[in-house]
Amino acid sequence: MIKHSIRTIQEKNRIISNIIDAILTRNNFLICGHRNPDEDCISSMVAIAILLNKFDKFPVIYLHGPVSDNLQYLIHICRFNSIKIVTGTKKIQNNIDVIIVCDTPKASMIDIPKSMMPLFNKKEITKIEFDHHIGGDGEYIGDAGHCLVTEASSSSELVGYLALKLRTRKKILMRYLISDPFSRNFVLAILTGIIGDTNKGQFLKSRREQKFYEIFSRMYNDILMKTTVRETNFTNMDQVFSELQHLSKKEEECFTYMMKRKQHSNSIGYIVLSRDESKRLFHEFDEETIISVTKAAANELAEKSGKLSLICYYDMPADTGLIQFRMRRSHIFKDYDLRHVLKLFSVTNGGGHEGAIGFRFDRKSMPHPVRFADDMIARIEKELQDLAGA
Repeated sequence: MIKHSIRTIQEKNRIISNIIDAILTRNNFLICGHRNPDEDCISSMVAIAILLNKFDKFPVIYLHGPVSDNLQYLIHICRFNSIKIVTGTKKIQNNIDVIIVCDTPKASMIDIPKSMMPLFNKKEITKIEFDHHIGGDGEYIGDAGHCLVTEASSSSELVGYLALKLRTRKKILMRYLISDPFSRNFVLAILTGIIGDTNKGQFLKSRREQKFYEIFSRMYNDILMKTTVRETNFTNMDQVFSELQHLSKKEEECFTYMMKRKQHSNSIGYIVLSRDESKRLFHEFDEETIISVTKAAANELAEKSGKLSLICYYDMPADTGLIQFRMRRSHIFKDYDLRHVLKLFSVTNGGGHEGAIGFRFDRKSMPHPVRFADDMIARIEKELQDLAGA
């Protein structure tokens, strides 16, 4: 079928609901685009991968070759958010549940090796599509009811639209410990695609495209102003874009700081920061960077341990604030439901799902957080030993 714009709001909402359902019920996602990918193609792939990562899924981006120097910051974002990138003829280790195709007019333009093409013929694999190329000789690639294909400034804008809809699903966000889908790196990826595909708005064809470009641009500008630690008044898109790129580099420094302090027990990779180490962390980095990197570090430690990870640090102010904990389960380890930890330690301020939890204690009720973390690790290790012997 020739691609056309989605005709009704009802149809668009149905497609969004189907895509959200796939995100919640599936785990392993292959993300691809078109040959010789441009800014919008790469940006939309990275943006949807960041979104999936927030829901504790396992996205894999396929890129045929290296990305140009001016887009390397997007690759760095993937690295420090535990998003895997496969290039060339490398094999994908995980069993794929969903294929997401971004910014690709028709199937013949998909950029994946021939060895992966049979995946498109497997009915059990859901195919999702984000694309703004309408008419011409374009054709639908995704499954019926899973194609967010319509008029837009860019494919990245459509990924942003999905996040806007997710923003209203408060119960879903609470379950996955997501305060807001629009993190700084997600904003940076979306903004890169919109700017790249429209030449900062100059290539927009209709009033509708101009309207949504202005809405998203203004929204991203507002998000940046709220999340940056600087008191800066951004007056144009160049300043917004430049600041976003600058701030994304801080994540690399934060990730390095965290990972230098990693330790391992038999089954758990963990980082427990002292009061002074936590103070330095908050002195050097803003809260959003710390939250993002904490999650990335927990993901990496869990996968390397093959079982579990634990991150613990003092919130600020260190003397009167909260002690924050995050735990993550490796995707290959299914035998332990992390929600059991919440019951085991009588946690009243926390939550999550079987594969990831977050919780916190009041500083006054926990005079020795490092000792508490050591006790946690010892008790969980014993439970895992008992489970293995059962």
